[in-house]
Amino acid sequence: MRTKIYLSIALAATFLMSCKAQQKVSGTKITLKNTAALAVPQKAITIKRSQLSVKDATNFYPILINKNDTIPAQLNDLDGDGKWDELFLVTDFAPKEKKTVQLKWSSVNPKFPIKTSVRFGKREAKDLPVQPATEEVLLANQVHKKLGFQKYQTDGPTWENDKVGFRHYLDGRNSKDVFGKKLPEITPENVGINSKGAVEDNYHVMYDWGRDIFPVGNSAGLGGYALLIEDKINRLGILTNDTLNNVEKTTFKIVSEGPVNSVLSYKYENWKASGNQYQVQETTSIWPGMYGYENTVSINGLKGKETFLVAISNLNNKNPLKIVDAGDWVCLIQHDYLTYDRTWILGTAILVPKKLYKGYIEAPKTGQLTDSYLAKLTIENNKKISYYAIAGWELSADKNFKDSTYFSNYVTTLAKQLSAKIEVEISK
Repeated sequence: MRTKIYLSIALAATFLMSCKAQQKVSGTKITLKNTAALAVPQKAITIKRSQLSVKDATNFYPILINKNDTIPAQLNDLDGDGKWDELFLVTDFAPKEKKTVQLKWSSVNPKFPIKTSVRFGKREAKDLPVQPATEEVLLANQVHKKLGFQKYQTDGPTWENDKVGFRHYLDGRNSKDVFGKKLPEITPENVGINSKGAVEDNYHVMYDWGRDIFPVGNSAGLGGYALLIEDKINRLGILTNDTLNNVEKTTFKIVSEGPVNSVLSYKYENWKASGNQYQVQETTSIWPGMYGYENTVSINGLKGKETFLVAISNLNNKNPLKIVDAGDWVCLIQHDYLTYDRTWILGTAILVPKKLYKGYIEAPKTGQLTDSYLAKLTIENNKKISYYAIAGWELSADKNFKDSTYFSNYVTTLAKQLSAKIEVEISK
């Protein structure tokens, strides 16, 4: 399994100073301006390679210096062609603050503190140990029930930051689950497998780091999705006891795993729904500081009668759903004993684009997709829709999530911060 390396910011800064002699590519000045009149902590910023006019920095690492501070950053190769496509960084802004950042390059990896991660393991037979992997292809007849064994560690990939973790049921169900984290460190690599490397459900018990806390059942979990076609809810995928997927081919890949950003990709080919076939591309991204993740979906093959549905499981919820407009987003918020056996208080929310929002419906108690509130969004062929899924557990680092008003304020403030625009100017 991969070894996680943890360095303090102070040690990293000292190391970077020693690397100045290693810098071989000329520096660039980047001006970042917060256009919003509110503070924006840990704001994620992407700068395309084309903006930086970099000819060749394949074997170099970005060093971003603002005054006497070094801003952790990484390079992402989003299309898998072996060349990085974007510079990704996370930094804090005061209201209306302007930052001048020097971008330089080092031939030595600065090894920033690891604050995001992806875990994925699989086995090809029941008697074989799980091995770490970065990609997978799943055909319609290779689902859990048909195979007779669970081939994936934690039923599919998990992703996390320093606040919270999530997992995706790659075995055909395509639901999104929540790992409650009590510590900021990345969780152990052996979550979901035993000492012999066999798949084992060992994460529904409490550890120092936390545990799986969220019951999903036959819902799509927190941030899963579906299509509403002529008043019928169409699930992407199947349920536990189904032996044939409604998706002909599922391709999963870890696109990037770095100190400040991890990205996962799912491609669903020939999803059969209401007599139609759809092609789906999904990208999941997580960065530090936020109790949630970003999901982006585009669908090809739309006939013009479809409505996109974003799911928030309401299993164990006995309180009214709260709907709040904040910035560019509509926030659908729950707060209750939403965990297994109603043991702990958990707040969950989805943030969907206000310009696409058309209200919500509640899923039925029986059928292929149940026990959920489903935000209705306008969708266009091949046009990306991005939204956020948020989870605040009372045993996380922020114990105030036990209070419903506090959680609602967290969600709406986050929505406003995500709406804040950062202007980027590049100069030599």
